[in-house]
Parts: sequence; structure tokens; C-alpha cells
Amino acid sequence: MTHLSDCPVLVTESNRIGHLTLNRPDSLNTLTLPMVCALHRQLEAWAADPTILAVVLRGAGDKAFCAGGDIRALYDSFRAEDGRHMTFFEREYALDYYLHCYPKPVLALMDGFVLGGGLGLVQSSSMLRVISERTRVGMPEVGIGYFPDVGSSYFLSRLPDALGLYLGVTGVHLSPADALYAGLADWYLPSEGFAELERSLDELAWDKHPRQALGNLLAAFGKRHLPGAELKKLHPAIETHFSLADIPTIRASLLAEHRPEYRAWAEETVRLLDSRSPLSLCVTLELLQRGRHLSLDDCFALELHLDRQWFAQGDIMEGVRALLVDKDKSPRWNPPTLAEVRPEQVQAFFADFKPGEERVVPLM
Repeated sequence: MTHLSDCPVLVTESNRIGHLTLNRPDSLNTLTLPMVCALHRQLEAWAADPTILAVVLRGAGDKAFCAGGDIRALYDSFRAEDGRHMTFFEREYALDYYLHCYPKPVLALMDGFVLGGGLGLVQSSSMLRVISERTRVGMPEVGIGYFPDVGSSYFLSRLPDALGLYLGVTGVHLSPADALYAGLADWYLPSEGFAELERSLDELAWDKHPRQALGNLLAAFGKRHLPGAELKKLHPAIETHFSLADIPTIRASLLAEHRPEYRAWAEETVRLLDSRSPLSLCVTLELLQRGRHLSLDDCFALELHLDRQWFAQGDIMEGVRALLVDKDKSPRWNPPTLAEVRPEQVQAFFADFKPGEERVVPLM
């Protein structure tokens, strides 16, 4: 007998709203292949169902909406040579792409961590993204020797100025105020207000267009802006440094930062960059720079193109080993220093990609 608590995705319907709950709270609701497939199938069913007007997406528990993909499972898959890690990326990107094109509004209740694949789920124009004081948002892939994916080459590269390049290259976590400022969330609501918002959804009158009805409800509960956004203060410095052409130039520029109000931040940013995989940093910057000029389709295709090479030639296996397997937190990056990363080594990952020739793989 299967209990609801054992289902990784909970599905309910109420007041013409479809509710999807990521239900792995002990694992910070990290995504697995069965979860991705279940989400996609249910979203397709509701898209074709005229009785469903909107969808709510949430994570179980109070620690995370979704902390990304289950990277330990991807590590184990590559070690076993079973190919499931690539199937996961193909299906995950297909789901994210589908959400970008979804015909009905989706309300994402983003309480707790929203990282990596979790952030990729909620970046479409159909989303109404609500965060709380517990929310931390980020694309931290460079910290495990990977690169920001799930469409981030599209949505990060289109943030104002060099802001998305900074977020992708450093992998920093954003506070609620910073997430709103960056445009990675839409509304702020204290966590104690989430339950009341959900009760109000059950009583919502659909006398307006569904997106407008949801927007009016959120306006009665939440805020669009919060004071204290550090990114706003740092924006001029981020533009100065992260608009530069390559990682060595960015690092040198940060070291030369002389303005008193930015010096401590610049020093900390250099320390952060120095802790990351040098190869991941360089490939991430190249990916985001290219993404600015690519369509959504091509951004997903390019990320999948990199995935096909990265587990064998990149640093993710070492990063996961150091963080989750041996847990020594001492990754041995290859190459070990930024000075040893050759430009042609970076360009080789992109060499055979031709925009317009690949698409994200559809869910079967």
C-alpha cells in the first residue's frame, strides 16, 4: 500500500486550481527523474483540462521549495554508466521549457531554499513567484564543479547589466530583498501568511482572468519590494567587474578595487572565486555571455550539449565526491588553478554546437 507521505509529488485539485507539492522534505525536495516525469505529465493533463484555471507549485516542509536536482544520484548514475544522468537532464530541461510555454498561470510558493533546478522551475513568464523571509535563492553549481543550467543561460543572462553573470559565476545565495531586486521573485509574504494565502485560494472567485485574479489576491497579501537589497548597493561595482571579458580579467579587476564602499565585497568575492572550480568559472562565463544572444530553445540545447561532455571532462564528479561522497570538502580541481585554464580548453566545450539544430528532448 502506498501512502501519500511516500509519493514524491502530491497532486490535488481545489476550487479549479491544480496543486503540485514536491514531497521530499528530508532531501530539501531535490528533484529525481520520477518527480520530473510526474510533474510534466500532470501539467500536461491540466493544460488540456478546462476545469483547471491555474496551478500552485510548492515544496513540502519549511526548509526548501526545491534545492535542485539530486546530484548524488547523478554521480552514481555516471559511475554506473547507466545513462540515467543524461535522461534526467533531458527530461528536466523539457519540463522547464514546457513551463516557459505553459498556457495557464502558475503560482510558485517558494518558502526556504530555491536553488539550481528549483530556480529553473519558476522562471517562466507564466509564474507568480512568492517568497518568504526564509527564502534563499541561487544558482550555486560552480561550487560543485558544474555550471548553471535549467535555462539559466537564458534567464540569468537577461538580468540587468552584468547582474546575472555575477550570480552565475559566484553562485551566491540571495536574500528575499535581493531576489526581488534581481527579478527572480515577484512577491514577498511572511511565512506565517502562507497558510492564509492558501485558504484564500480555496475561496477565490474566478470573475476575472485567472492571472489577474491571482495577482489581485497577492496584492492583498504581499509586497513587491523590500528594503535592504545589497545587490542594489553593489550594482555599480558588479557592473564594473563582471562586464569584463574573462575570469582572469574579472579577478584582477576585483583585486584592484579601490573604492572603500566596495573593497571588502571585492576581497570576499575573490576568495569565493578562488574556492570554485577554475574550469567551471570559465565555462560558466562563456555560457552566460553566449546565452545573451541565443533563443530560449538554443539556451536549453547548449546546456544539454555541455552536459553530454561535462561528467567526463568537467569537474562535477570531483565536486560531488568532495561534498557528498567522501565529504572531505577538499576538491582537487582539474586544472587546479585559473592560470592553467587554457582559452582553447574552454572553447572546445562549445565548438560543435550549432544554434537552431538541436532542441530539448520532449517527454515521452
